[in-house]
Amino acid sequence: MKTLLALLLFSLWSHDVLAQTSFYEGKTVKIIVGYPAGTTHDTWARLSAQYMSKYIHGNPNFIVQSMTGAGSMVAANYLYGIAKPDGLTLGTFNAALYFEQLIGRKEVQFDWSKFTWVGSSSPATRLFYIRSDSPYSTIQDLRKASEPPKCGTSGRGTTGYILPKLFEETLGLKLAIVTGYPGGVEVDLAIEKGEIQCNATSLAVFFGREPFHSWRKKGFVRVLIQTGRKRDSRLPDVPTIYELMDQYKTAESSRRLTTVFLDAGRFGSWPIVSSPGIPNERIKILRDAFTKAAGDPDLLAEANKKQLEVEPILGEELETLAKEVMVQPREMIERLKELLGQ
Repeated sequence: MKTLLALLLFSLWSHDVLAQTSFYEGKTVKIIVGYPAGTTHDTWARLSAQYMSKYIHGNPNFIVQSMTGAGSMVAANYLYGIAKPDGLTLGTFNAALYFEQLIGRKEVQFDWSKFTWVGSSSPATRLFYIRSDSPYSTIQDLRKASEPPKCGTSGRGTTGYILPKLFEETLGLKLAIVTGYPGGVEVDLAIEKGEIQCNATSLAVFFGREPFHSWRKKGFVRVLIQTGRKRDSRLPDVPTIYELMDQYKTAESSRRLTTVFLDAGRFGSWPIVSSPGIPNERIKILRDAFTKAAGDPDLLAEANKKQLEVEPILGEELETLAKEVMVQPREMIERLKELLGQ
């Protein structure tokens, strides 16, 4: 009896391995990145691709391709509506794009809750910084600004757009938002040139790539706000938005709006996503490969060198979260529309 059971289990395992191998062997998996080469989204996609291949039977080839536009919405729309649902096309884009769907933006051609969620990096805490040579060195300065400093971003659905809008609403800051930059690298260059003075990004980006390493050493920018519940150990003197809302006695309705906005950070800095409708067995293959890759000692060593934070979020968790965030009361959606200019 034990022999028969062992043979049965071995047969099932062998069938599963052969099924995986027969599909992915000799195939190429493409990861679409909604931002230009050199961004942390691109860096994470390339690192993930290198190690995911290792954990998929058949060792498919992985390639990474940038598809920029509209704050990474072009990539999201492509992945949802054009890419074949065969498990051979993945993508990574802005984790806050679902706000655009919530407020009914006509450019949205996806349903956030129906994407196939593979996995993500660590939960994303955001920050807001400004050039140190600007006349605005404190939150109070920005509340009284006669000529608002310019903050740059690629599009309306990005962190660089949403957070300044949120700070205007909750803290009374006066900021001017300039959209249309292709990606973070172009925003960085505009700040260095003095075209704009401020931006909002994630801690992972701020501590993960140039020019921020050089900027921090030179004191080129000053961080004024962070969005975590508690202060990050690397920014012990920078107040959280929650501390500032207490200080400025922010209304309860605006506090609830803050919670809705910051839920985007629960999707992680660089989620890996695929098209809806992928066969379940391939979803499992991709999720298992991502989870194993994210725990691989060699990947973690490389990520550490690149100063990328890795605290994996499982695809199953993201799938549940994607459904949760799309269910908002009407009054909250109306507040979102007001804030995002719909």
